[in-house]
Amino acid sequence: MRFEVQAADGLARAGLLQLAHGPVETPAFMPVGTYGAVKALAPGDLQQLGAQIVLSNTYHLWLRPGLSVIRAHQGLHRFIGWGGPILTDSGGFQVFSLGPLRKVGEDGVRFRSPINGDAMLLTPEDSIRIQHVLDSDVAMVFDECTPYWIESRGQARPASEREAAASMQLSLRWARRCREEFDRLQGDRALSGIVLGGLFESLRDVSAQGLRAIGFDGYAIGGLSVGEPKAQMRAIMQYAATRLPAQAPRYLMGVGTPEDLLAAIAAGLDLFDCVLPTRNARNGWLFTRHGDLKIRNARYRDDTAPLDPDCRCATCRQFSRAYLHHLQRINEMLGARLNTIHNLHYYLDLMRRARRSIQDGTFDQMARSELASRAASGEAP
Repeated sequence: MRFEVQAADGLARAGLLQLAHGPVETPAFMPVGTYGAVKALAPGDLQQLGAQIVLSNTYHLWLRPGLSVIRAHQGLHRFIGWGGPILTDSGGFQVFSLGPLRKVGEDGVRFRSPINGDAMLLTPEDSIRIQHVLDSDVAMVFDECTPYWIESRGQARPASEREAAASMQLSLRWARRCREEFDRLQGDRALSGIVLGGLFESLRDVSAQGLRAIGFDGYAIGGLSVGEPKAQMRAIMQYAATRLPAQAPRYLMGVGTPEDLLAAIAAGLDLFDCVLPTRNARNGWLFTRHGDLKIRNARYRDDTAPLDPDCRCATCRQFSRAYLHHLQRINEMLGARLNTIHNLHYYLDLMRRARRSIQDGTFDQMARSELASRAASGEAP
């Protein structure tokens, strides 16, 4: 991995990230292909949309199709037919999502396979070995995603500082083990650490300092968008961003809306992923520069206008709101595909416009204009 900041506007930065399978111009959004596929789209679609890098998940690919299948293809790139860079999440968040079905210990996480019920153990070393087989351009360390809500006596409460600290310290110990296993395998790809600590600034400090002492190629902010209030999420994101090395790429994990991404870029973050554009597309929730549309609503039944007259994606150039409404109403898979093409185009184009505005020194004006337009015209969630 090589990373160069090419322009800055305030804290916002435009960079160039050189990876084994090609360059990535930042800020960049990574479409999520959890199982090795971005739902409803083929690799050629992603290329036409201008996607530079995609995200896949270690945990899910380990369970299905399994490492023997991917090893036979000499890695994930050939298996899924994507020639560009791939970042693989470590599986920590997916194990976190299992809730009471998993047991976290010093060695790793024990759980029952949701596929066949087999007893499973995922350790930091396992996560790195799996990602080595996947041959991803960027691997992530295995972490315990600190929850915001803790179940206690039948009620949910926010995690205490003591609980968040214990989780963060465990993840730091796991991060060192990941670094050692990565080095033992002599991988020629990149390994990224994950800053944790819940909503506590002092814990984010300890986590960032510990990761920098170990040494990683890139650094991520994790453990956000897990149920915490939006204002607190934004505040800790902005704080944690200042604790990441300036010379390394900075990745915000699993966040979020267009508004979240603009706030993150303004805070100096470079890489992003989220399931919102693809998941919401399948549910008929469409993002535009003029606000969001719920295409299933009856108001679009006779609407002959394009989804967004200012959008140049294939969906907006060829189809009307009425047609997209019709496809959504009859649950036609083409609707999910056309909606996904549009939503990902919007997210990727937002990154391109943000990059140009940083280079021009006009990022703040661009972001304020985008936010104002979306707020004035969109439908309420």
